Amino acid sequence: MTKLQIEEVETRPEKTILQRFFRFVKKNPAGFVGMILVFLAVGSALFAPWIVSFDPSKASLTSRLDPPFWADPSGESTFFLGADQLGRDLFSRIIYGARISLMVGFFGVLISLVIGTIMGLISGFFGKWLDDLIMRVADIQLAFPFILFAIVIMSVLGTGVWKIIIILGITYWVGFARLIRGQVISLKEQEFVHAAKAIGGTNFTIIRKHILPNVMSSILVLGTMYIAEFILLEASLTFLGLGVDPTIPSWGGMLADSRNYITSAWWTSVFPGIAIMLTVLGFNLLGDWLRDKYDPNMKM
Repeated sequence: MTKLQIEEVETRPEKTILQRFFRFVKKNPAGFVGMILVFLAVGSALFAPWIVSFDPSKASLTSRLDPPFWADPSGESTFFLGADQLGRDLFSRIIYGARISLMVGFFGVLISLVIGTIMGLISGFFGKWLDDLIMRVADIQLAFPFILFAIVIMSVLGTGVWKIIIILGITYWVGFARLIRGQVISLKEQEFVHAAKAIGGTNFTIIRKHILPNVMSSILVLGTMYIAEFILLEASLTFLGLGVDPTIPSWGGMLADSRNYITSAWWTSVFPGIAIMLTVLGFNLLGDWLRDKYDPNMKM
């Protein structure tokens, strides 16, 4: 590099935060859209009391199946997205319904992530009979269709948000375990692991300091995608009457309540469906971007 080139590099101004932001959006448009959708969903759930102007559980039979005010030719409707079959504000129920969907998604993934990570690390690092035992349990778990398993459990134990979360958590740990096991088997043969063993590092120390940090990116990516799947599963179970209590606003419950009014009151099913679609799309796009960013195979 010549002296002139060195001076040009030294005098080149650093990029501002705004320039970095636009560069990120230009390079990752799908990831940016995913972040915006996830931000809107999480923000709606957190700040629901300050966003809505109607009580989501307050019924008014005089407002039964009122259309959105912008689609009401009479101009009498006061609801932004219309009202349901009991006269409850649909917009308020969708905003509060985000809390249930995201709670199921985040906590369900947290439980399955913890169980799957522990099982995957043990199976991949120690191998032998522990590996065989854990993988056979995983194979048995995969042999049962989730919906059938959930229907049986919920029919026996009853409905409830935390019951759904626990069922999802103890069912989907297999995905994390199998992913982490494969990576650990590869990582434990690397030179830095052998070096850690040579200087007297214990198995726990090696797993905590050398193995786990190298699989965290894969855990993050899979967890993000599982959140989207859990939101869909919660809506499916609630639609079947085996999920959230009907008195609690939830997207699946709104779809179940609106199935008899699809032709006469389209807004009662369309807007909850759009909420589910956009939230799931947001987490999927975010997961794809994280995979592209952290998966070394995608960079080759």
